[in-house]
Amino acid sequence: MAIELDDLLPRNQKPKPRDLSALSVGELEEYIAAMEAEIARVRETIRAKRDVRGAAEAFFKR
Repeated sequence: MAIELDDLLPRNQKPKPRDLSALSVGELEEYIAAMEAEIARVRETIRAKRDVRGAAEAFFKR
């Protein structure tokens, strides 16, 4: 059985920051828009999880 190099790397590594120096202003603005959309998506997921948790807590407090 062969060992894959990816199996040796830690699984919770943070991604390296993207090199922004080669991007134009327009590309940087698109990148910001994409990042803001991702932040909004994450915030919505957090809100939904909190709503579910709140509903579960309310149900079991009866």
